Amino acid sequence: MYTTLQLIHSYWAYLTLLIIILATINGLLGLFSNRNFGAKDLRISLFALIVTHLQVVLGLVLFFVSPSGLKAISNNGMGEVMKDSLQRLFVVEHPLIMLIAVVLITIGFSKHKKKEESKRKFKTITVFYTIALILILSRIPWSQWF
Repeated sequence: MYTTLQLIHSYWAYLTLLIIILATINGLLGLFSNRNFGAKDLRISLFALIVTHLQVVLGLVLFFVSPSGLKAISNNGMGEVMKDSLQRLFVVEHPLIMLIAVVLITIGFSKHKKKEESKRKFKTITVFYTIALILILSRIPWSQWF
């Protein structure tokens, strides 16, 4: 079960990253082109929201069943986990930063719905999704990806 979940989480991450980049670029293009926020824009940002929520659910399940997740803390203690940079990345930094990024995407999507003007909608999506994208890119375990 663990290896299957890890495989799904890893491949879903590619889709998640691609969709967040697409939503961010779409927000930037909409912001600078002064076009109206339409159904396509809503769908792109909503799809990014859904994909990231699915990824975080997969990640949380993986965190609790993984030998490098919660079990690493109980086996080694938090002090030992924090001393090892690779363990710290997988046990603390990656999960925490990804949760923060998903919260930012959720806040951005929720806030954009309250805006009336298209420019303000695009700006809200762009700001929150860009910050989330930067956070995600900062904590992806790149050595595991390639």
